[in-house]
Amino acid sequence: MSSSGWILAVCLVVLEGGRHAVWAEEGSGSERNCSAIPPYLPPTAVNTTLRIRDLRASMIPLNISAYIIPATDAHLSEYIAPRDARLAWMSGFTGSAGTAVITQNKAVLWTDSRYWIQAERQIDCNWELERDGEDITNWLILEIPEGGQVGFDPFLFSVDTFDVYNTNLAPAGRILKSIPDNLVDKIWTGRPPLPPDNPIQRTWPMKVEQIRAQISDNPYKPTAVLLSALDETAWLFNLRGNDIPFNPFFYSYTLLSMDEIWLFVHIERITEELKVYLNSSCYHSYCVQLLEYSSVRSYLQSYLQKLNVRVWVGTEYTNQALYELITPEDKLLTTTYSPVLTTKAVKDATEQHILKEAHIRDAVAVMQLLVWLEKKVPEGTETELTAAHFVDQCRRYRTKNSRGPSFETISASGANAALAHYSPSNETARKLSVDEMYLVDSGGQYLDGTTDITRTVHWGKPTDFQKEAYTRVLMGNIEISRSVFPAGTRGVNMEMLGRRALWEVGLNYGHGTGHGLGNYFGVHEWPVGFQSNNIPFQEGMFTSIEPGYYKENDFGIRIEDIAVTVPATTKLGNNYLTFETVSLCHLIFISGQLYPCSRELQPWGLRVEESTVHSLPTHLQLLPAQIIHPVL
Repeated sequence: MSSSGWILAVCLVVLEGGRHAVWAEEGSGSERNCSAIPPYLPPTAVNTTLRIRDLRASMIPLNISAYIIPATDAHLSEYIAPRDARLAWMSGFTGSAGTAVITQNKAVLWTDSRYWIQAERQIDCNWELERDGEDITNWLILEIPEGGQVGFDPFLFSVDTFDVYNTNLAPAGRILKSIPDNLVDKIWTGRPPLPPDNPIQRTWPMKVEQIRAQISDNPYKPTAVLLSALDETAWLFNLRGNDIPFNPFFYSYTLLSMDEIWLFVHIERITEELKVYLNSSCYHSYCVQLLEYSSVRSYLQSYLQKLNVRVWVGTEYTNQALYELITPEDKLLTTTYSPVLTTKAVKDATEQHILKEAHIRDAVAVMQLLVWLEKKVPEGTETELTAAHFVDQCRRYRTKNSRGPSFETISASGANAALAHYSPSNETARKLSVDEMYLVDSGGQYLDGTTDITRTVHWGKPTDFQKEAYTRVLMGNIEISRSVFPAGTRGVNMEMLGRRALWEVGLNYGHGTGHGLGNYFGVHEWPVGFQSNNIPFQEGMFTSIEPGYYKENDFGIRIEDIAVTVPATTKLGNNYLTFETVSLCHLIFISGQLYPCSRELQPWGLRVEESTVHSLPTHLQLLPAQIIHPVL
């Protein structure tokens, strides 16, 4: 159907306000218009009327005036399983960052500017989208009467998040009420079950010994460390699972002391082979005692009843439901991150080698995509969605050790690329055109490593402004990549290097400049990166470098490489670091001309296959991104 026509698909009464909302398959826009009469809703919006009604009914017996719904799970993960996507189910909004609050007469969604347009496409007119940055606690104080109770699931609040809410609400006479039995779960019909897959096993005792050494050496004398983040347990035992999309994790907690190990999992999913691997039938210090996942609170309470015990927790990923049990205060030791996360952040020689190898193979998939697009886009047959599927298939079926994508591929053309974390769907996918810029941010999971890379291309004639914006983004990538800095420098102190060329002309971007990366772990691996709460850089840390620029409703640019910190040789000083780029989709000089790696090298009869990475003819010069000067 042409874009000028549209079909009225569904009409229903929105209970609040009594107006009819009109859903359309195609029509007056891709974003909702709740001020129209009748209100207009795009086909991507979700009808949440009955869900909100049921949740409000469940709030009444608990005497709570509001209920908070974060976009995380009990391990405070960035990526969550479908069964933990409570915010998405309640609101329709699927962005990775957001918080909802529901009262008896309002439903409000908070998210940052990256997701405002996406939210307007996905939420219906039951919801208000908070765009002005008003703090949630300030809003609650205005909406909830003094003495009113605000319900929350303590498993979904970090220690720090609880402190922020409580510090602001308590003086105003508003009370946070901990409700461990999640209210959304109670009304969620058809909630996805646990996946049947069992964890994948490797080896682990040396890591236990390494963490126990840190427990022993800590001057505050903890007796155990509590691990709540899913990647902590996965790293400690060298286990991988399949509970979380795109991430090889499984639901778990671990309590590790100097002489015992308790692993909390869904025991019915543990095979006999895995029990042997974990030495679960014995009771010495390297035997893992398997306990039911749901028993973690009661077992932690039992441990705390012992004399002279102190539990070490990393507050960034410990939920309030466990933290609130660790009393009195002398039984608690807190740091921002657990010793597992800070240890895991530094890759040893073997981990570095295999992670680089994964990036070599992954580069082939990106090259195959760009070569294919260069042929297909002028024909006008491909869309954002078919391009995303193509690169995912290149990784999954053509690349050794592949375990699929590491996140949902961001394949975005034209105005959609202005949404920094857009992913195409059947409803939103644009046809790729030689007249628009195209951004593809994708990555793979491999048995030896995790990858993440972004490239932005234009198959036609970009405008002068697009050329300048692209050049300045590239300059930011280059400037960070080539920087030399003392070991122990925090990323936040270098982050402005990625923005400086943009700032000089009054441009900027609204997302972080880089994040850590794992060995078959999460594509966003904390605590490495360029944010204020990341740890200082040491040799052997992998990070992304990804400045960008986004012009709303027009285009988006991001250039992302993965780099590892390595020793730098300086004229006068020692103990300095720099970055070695490991992303291998470079630019190629041919007869003095600069081409992206997507260019099939027809004059030499080359195809972009794995051999291309290793055996380009000597008259072709393959250059790492950080030493290419910006030319457009």
